[in-house]
Amino acid sequence: MARRRIRQAATDERQEGQQPLHTPLDRTRIETVVLLMLRDGGLESLSMRRIADALGVKASALYYHVKDKEQLLHWLAERISADVAYPERTLPWQEQLRQWAKGFRLALRRYPDAVSIMNATFAASPDRLAQIEYLFRTLTEAGFQDNHTPWLASMLKSYIYGFVEEENRLSAKAKDASVSPSEHGHRQRERFEELSEERYPNMVRLAKYTTAVDWDTEFDFGLGVLLDGFEARLSGSGKAEG
Repeated sequence: MARRRIRQAATDERQEGQQPLHTPLDRTRIETVVLLMLRDGGLESLSMRRIADALGVKASALYYHVKDKEQLLHWLAERISADVAYPERTLPWQEQLRQWAKGFRLALRRYPDAVSIMNATFAASPDRLAQIEYLFRTLTEAGFQDNHTPWLASMLKSYIYGFVEEENRLSAKAKDASVSPSEHGHRQRERFEELSEERYPNMVRLAKYTTAVDWDTEFDFGLGVLLDGFEARLSGSGKAEG
């Protein structure tokens, strides 16, 4: 009598840790692939067709999950916003804003082209709107006037965006030169110190500070100056009309 052939289950045939042949297309998978693409080519190189190719699907399959590039950027902006923690509400307002700003900076640095993504979209998703609501509430409870509150929140946001963009720009230049950021700063310092002292006395004198790469300390300093200005404005005008 012939023996019945027993076929090994497909799951046993795969090597341990091997991924299934097909991973379902969903928001998480799309975002993950897009972030990898941003890290390699930047926001300008992103297109729906290229994303579909990277995912190994037809463009029509991608459009089934995400309407267009604008919606995709909103997804990413929401993901970045969700990464920012809220400080304890019992802390003084200055400390709350300080902790929030530090957390926002770190969240932006986790994602390639994060500042460009945030600037290319408007606040429309739950976590992003919640971040704005948090800032407005904190400033309002501190005693700032309603007409000043959005301006102050915008100033804080702009400072963080600008600082992160500068960090990323300098880091990219160092990477292009195949050196560390500190080595790149040292080379820039040498260039400044070779300038004419007669024509550029302050640039030469301040070269070691201009090209320093102590970004955490610099960020904290600038943030402190900004918040001190907020506090001085509050103390000087109180709740009076301004």
